[in-house]
Amino acid sequence: MVLSVGAGSVPDVTSAEPTDWYRSAVTYQLYIRSFADSDGDGLGDIGGIRSRLPYLAALGADAVWINPWYPSPQADGGYDVTDYRDVYAPFGDLAQATALIDEAHAAGLKVLLDIVPNHTSDEHPWFVAALADEPGARERFVFRPGQGEKGELPPNDWQSVFGGSAWQQVADGTWYLHLFDVRQPDLNWDNPQVRAEFESVLRFWFDLGADGFRIDVAHGLIKDPALPNLNLDQAQMLDRVKATGHPYWDRPGVLEIWEQWRHVGDSYDPPKVFVAEAWVESSTRLAEYLRPNRLHTAFDFELMRARWNARELRETARRSLQAHDSVGAPVTWTMSNHDVTRHVTRLGRPQRRTPGADPHAWPEGESDLELGTRRARAAILYVLALPGGVYLYQGEELGLPEVEDLPDELLQDPTWKRSGHTQRGRDGCRVPLPWRRTGPSLGFGDVEGWLPQPSTFAGLCVEAEQADPGSMLSLYREALRLRRELPQLGADGGPLVWTGEEEQVLGLTRGTGFVCVLNTGEVAIPLPPGRVVLSSSPVEGGLLPPDAAAWIVTD
Repeated sequence: MVLSVGAGSVPDVTSAEPTDWYRSAVTYQLYIRSFADSDGDGLGDIGGIRSRLPYLAALGADAVWINPWYPSPQADGGYDVTDYRDVYAPFGDLAQATALIDEAHAAGLKVLLDIVPNHTSDEHPWFVAALADEPGARERFVFRPGQGEKGELPPNDWQSVFGGSAWQQVADGTWYLHLFDVRQPDLNWDNPQVRAEFESVLRFWFDLGADGFRIDVAHGLIKDPALPNLNLDQAQMLDRVKATGHPYWDRPGVLEIWEQWRHVGDSYDPPKVFVAEAWVESSTRLAEYLRPNRLHTAFDFELMRARWNARELRETARRSLQAHDSVGAPVTWTMSNHDVTRHVTRLGRPQRRTPGADPHAWPEGESDLELGTRRARAAILYVLALPGGVYLYQGEELGLPEVEDLPDELLQDPTWKRSGHTQRGRDGCRVPLPWRRTGPSLGFGDVEGWLPQPSTFAGLCVEAEQADPGSMLSLYREALRLRRELPQLGADGGPLVWTGEEEQVLGLTRGTGFVCVLNTGEVAIPLPPGRVVLSSSPVEGGLLPPDAAAWIVTD
């Protein structure tokens, strides 16, 4: 039984994979504190990941991305780093990290780590030295005098992504910039020491065997030294994340940094790989990050934000593919991650655009989870039929919904506090995974996890779903198996052709002999001739039900 298999039983898998494996890879995102707890402290850890490698291999993933595991006060779930060359003790240590990388490789899995270059923790030695005003220390961060008669006002009106001012005053009256939490001071990337330090950090982990990095806030880092006011409130500021000419998002100088990092990655054999989290103006702008001398891939969030409408889903993917093709880069699709409401819940909500809505929770409103689950099943078949790579967020293969009723006192996302308890933040998509039907944390560990699981998770656990051929887990496993086996769905599977322009029906072909059909309408539709090899809902009488997708092979 998969649940009882230990790390030591991972098969030794070796292959001569091409260096461009990332172009069509399926990567599984591991939010480490919520994946599996091996030592009974309520937090997921490296030991938990190692014990579940057989599960990931059986799922059919090609790689894993592990959220930050560095030493951290955990003010923002590990994205506040105190030491980029070590491991947070409750997660494990460097020896365990190295063993995990080796065991993952033996199981045929690449390993991508998470790097946080925009900011450190306020407990990082560099920032401690800056607060002590040691010579040159403040030049590594963004310190400025305040405005007002006595410098009592922030240097400008910039707002933190988590709410409130993006500036914090220190004891001597000066202010430092923190675009995220107050405990995450922004680094000054105009400082050569900062650039050299991060290139050294990259080499440290590459030398230990990591295959690449996901880059946090890759559209940030460079700030306009003039620090102009935005004259926007916090909600408007989030809307402007994608605007051109922004004083701290997606400034031209950031691309130079990625050229330097690409040089570091390319110095290894095989070359190391980067994937960027970059919220930018458009797919066309995102493509600029992916020119051959820059980053390999970047998450394309446009499909994630598209409404459940065949025309919009088709046009969104079409624009993304055209933009990426223009620079020879693959699209990197994803439907959920640790920062956004799980898509079972999103897709079950009314698909309307609300001005000023929280971009991490869009769309807002009550969710019909049965409807959302049907749509999520269809969505994964559509996404996996598209050319490019795909990232899965842990638990989506189980059909987990967002947990929207966590007790207020247990919320840990800094957004909850900094928004004045008006935005609940991202904890609802970070609840520990259910592995078994029973137990204090449904098999996540031997004790209750750091966030409580709802009782409904018992029916969505791995133990329940792996024996059910109609479960979400079974659908994912079969879809990933077919994606590997069908030559039309490989990196060289041939061109994609859209078969129509309908409002509620989407059709596409890949290469010769493969068709994907997606029905977002309210009535069943006839399928084209061929053999249905996989469908998200039962197909009867040659009709595809509403909110369903099917893969068809024409022999």
